[in-house]
Amino acid sequence: MHMADALLSPAVGAVMWTAAAGVIGWSARQMKRRQQLDERLIPLMGVLGAFVFAAQMINFTIPGTGSSGHLGGGLLLAICLGPHAAFLAVASVLTVQALFFADGGLLALGCNIFNLGFLPCFVAWPVYRRIAGCSPSSRRQTFGAIAGALLALQLGALAVVLQTVASGVSALPFQPFLFLMLPIHLAIGLAEGVVTALVISFVRRARPEILAAAAGVRPWRAVAPRRVMIILALAASVTAGFVSWFASTHPDGLEWSIAAVRGSAEIAAPEHGWHSFSARLQKHTALLPDYGFAVGAEAPDVDAGPSLPGPDSRAGTTAAGLVGGLLTLLLILAIGLGLKWRPRLRTEQAPQRD
Repeated sequence: MHMADALLSPAVGAVMWTAAAGVIGWSARQMKRRQQLDERLIPLMGVLGAFVFAAQMINFTIPGTGSSGHLGGGLLLAICLGPHAAFLAVASVLTVQALFFADGGLLALGCNIFNLGFLPCFVAWPVYRRIAGCSPSSRRQTFGAIAGALLALQLGALAVVLQTVASGVSALPFQPFLFLMLPIHLAIGLAEGVVTALVISFVRRARPEILAAAAGVRPWRAVAPRRVMIILALAASVTAGFVSWFASTHPDGLEWSIAAVRGSAEIAAPEHGWHSFSARLQKHTALLPDYGFAVGAEAPDVDAGPSLPGPDSRAGTTAAGLVGGLLTLLLILAIGLGLKWRPRLRTEQAPQRD
């Protein structure tokens, strides 16, 4: 559901950038106020963020549609980290994808953070909590994960349609676009709910205190997540470095819907103004565009998504997956440590000013 710049006007992009930045700042303040910046939470954020990055490389086919989908991961992160830490992790994943892999436009980054981060973490997660409650019942948690994922994907699809139509750049008609986006993302949401439930089941059996701490009923200092982090780090490495070779080549739900309305998924962005600036900037920052080695001087189209590589491009896919996971891990660790140590630095400097 990563949006490309061609779908958005600069005004809508700027509004969503502002909204995303505001929620990032608010989430950081909430984590500091609630004293959640624990040395056990920060590395878990990084490993889970890297795991979601790797999982998003795997597009799975939606049978009978010619479309595909991939894990969003926002709800999974919220269940395992709490909503504020999860939102910062999702924003980090999407930033790495846009900057270094040209997956999602830079102008559209605010929209993507809102659609894939805010809606799952702050709208769908409370639905999961209400259904799952504080019960250790795997059935309630599974049902809550599926219901939350379905809600997050439906709201995300609606948000994409509203943001696109409000921009007026692509001239996509509201009703046909909406009637295609909602059903295809219903199927994607069901698949995401099942995957989320499976990962939660693993975490619950390995370290149930992680879910309790994420729900706010247990302090993070009482959690020992090392075993879970090791297993998830290995899973992320295998997924990004090997399983990503077999991602579906079908267009994702957004591209499929656009193609069904217009006859083609390709939408040309304006060649001037902010669209041009964003495209030039992204061309310079994208080290491995389209999750592979760039061929020649021209990089692949922005937001084309990961594709099934042949023998000659599998090394590029593996490199992109491993580098992307590492960059995501490092960015989240830097954010967490920066937030954790900043108050201490201010406290140490205070006596010197008196």
